[in-house]
Amino acid sequence: MNTTEYTLAIVNELQRSVKLILGTGNDALVEAIIQSRKIFLAGAGRSGLMARAFAMRLMHLGLDVHVVGETVTPGLRKEDLLIIASGSGETKSLISMAGKAKGLEAKLAVVTISPDSTIGRLADIIISLPGSPKDQSESDYHTIQPMGSLFEQTLLIFFDATILSLMEKQGLDSSSMYGNHANLE
Repeated sequence: MNTTEYTLAIVNELQRSVKLILGTGNDALVEAIIQSRKIFLAGAGRSGLMARAFAMRLMHLGLDVHVVGETVTPGLRKEDLLIIASGSGETKSLISMAGKAKGLEAKLAVVTISPDSTIGRLADIIISLPGSPKDQSESDYHTIQPMGSLFEQTLLIFFDATILSLMEKQGLDSSSMYGNHANLE
């Protein structure tokens, strides 16, 4: 196949994937974001990059949002929300973070392929996305893409859809969000 054919195949996989987003956690996540004092995002690898992109859009909405691990990230408190993006739900550093969040009585949400994972069992809100783990031999969900690419792409689409829902609930549009866009570029 050539690049165009691969692109079309990926788009077809994404169309199939977004139709399979499971759970009632979607609306619960939107409500938790609205009700939280501060929102914290965490993820490792490419899932972490998708979480960072989501954090940026939440900031554009005017929310108090932080990416875990940055030098200016404040402490997590009871009134806060930690959102973890993890395909496997078994990344050791993220499990530790999830445990700390629960110990601090913060709300914990996870967006994952594996709702029965360690982080999934700790979470208050679970968003289950389809996809294949890095080792595709352990999955019934097949994709032409390497490793966790389909999950990461679906994750970004899900996060963007969550932003649209938040925009609607807050009566915001793209131009009103632009006031929070970086201006020191």
